[in-house]
Amino acid sequence: MLPDAAPALPDAEYLVLSSRLIPGLDGGYTIATLARARQLAGAGVAEGAGPQLLTFDPGTAADHAAHRRTFAEQGALTDPARMRNLFDEAVARGGGAATWLREAADAAVTADPDVEYRLLTDADGRPFAALPVIPGNPDWHLTDEPVLVHDESGDVVGALHGFRGLYRAWLDHVTAAFGDRRIIVICESRQLGELIADWVDPRVRIVHTIHTMHVEAPYTPDASMNTLWTRWFRLADRFDAVIWPTTTQRDDVVARFGDAANHVVVPNPIAPVERSDDLREEGLVVVLGRLAPGKRIDHAIRAFLAADVSGARMEIWGGGPEQELLQALIEELDAGDRVVLAGYTDSPGTVLDRASVLVTSTAFEGQPLGVVEALLHGAPVISYDVRYGIRDVLQQGGGVLVPSGDIAALGDAIRSLLTDPDRLAALSTEAPSVAAAWSPQRSLDALTAVIAAVASAPPRR
Repeated sequence: MLPDAAPALPDAEYLVLSSRLIPGLDGGYTIATLARARQLAGAGVAEGAGPQLLTFDPGTAADHAAHRRTFAEQGALTDPARMRNLFDEAVARGGGAATWLREAADAAVTADPDVEYRLLTDADGRPFAALPVIPGNPDWHLTDEPVLVHDESGDVVGALHGFRGLYRAWLDHVTAAFGDRRIIVICESRQLGELIADWVDPRVRIVHTIHTMHVEAPYTPDASMNTLWTRWFRLADRFDAVIWPTTTQRDDVVARFGDAANHVVVPNPIAPVERSDDLREEGLVVVLGRLAPGKRIDHAIRAFLAADVSGARMEIWGGGPEQELLQALIEELDAGDRVVLAGYTDSPGTVLDRASVLVTSTAFEGQPLGVVEALLHGAPVISYDVRYGIRDVLQQGGGVLVPSGDIAALGDAIRSLLTDPDRLAALSTEAPSVAAAWSPQRSLDALTAVIAAVASAPPRR
């Protein structure tokens, strides 16, 4: 009997919405967003060119062109021409705002003289729009203060109702070119999600992805949330599907908030790698990531020293605000001959090929990309059991979970693995098969199934 054929993506126009996509910023968010766009391109969207990537940051056209070039050179962008920016397209060739923006402006709306504005100009210094400045307010995107629109003479000819009005005007302009074709919108940003949750268009289905954890410390399923998350959950049932990166997080959300929204799981894809097991170094313990408070790298250092395995050494790769504090701790513990801050690496795969084990002592996680990557390279992982994602991976094999914050248990696990070569080898051997659950094909199959389901159902708005 022949295996079932892989599901096909529905015939539609595909848009991926991202607040910004800038090389070197936003870490896993940028990587995951671009990876999803490449997935869709590989699946044949726009004959392989991929979805249109729509960004909303008010940088310059030159900056955005540089971002596209960098992503293309890195192989992260299939077709640079498909990455578009609202503010690049808001400029008219002869000066002032583009026609679509002027037509959307309301001439009766005027600015509050007490509100500060950021004037936007084109490459020749001519104004085309002005944005209200809402200092110190994380909910700036929800302001009702008008966005001002200028003509070629530099005069204000009208305004839109806040950023919601501006963003929706551009989306209406972009989608006007699609006629009556079905439109699949993949929204990668919660701020954008809030602004399009009331987008009523029979052609449109909105699939909203999530990249981060939704709870604050102590990161338990019932822990408090910030205002953005609280507000977002009130809107969640308006999206045709909400995609979570791990089963554990999806299940926690459904248990707490119910299933009124369409909560589904699509793992973020992690491409297969070429392992170099000949680089493996006996006794090398690696920590790889940002040196930030939430990563609790001091726990990893103390646990490694408590393990006290003869000949073992620890390399900590990455940079961040805790670098000086961690260096001081290493010196205080007289551990400079065994623990080293190795700095930033542009070849994390090589670091993982060299590692006997990877240690993760983070207080929280959004998605287990780093853990899966380590397993692909054959490096077993020892980690605190924290939300979200790490348990989803390691409970299948390839590593060891210990209670969060238990430095003694972390040290015991390091000692146990480094002094048991047979177990270490077994975990290294099984690691790639565990990581296969996050393969591009499995991720694409899950994403395709979600899109096919929402495309065939009535819109939720």
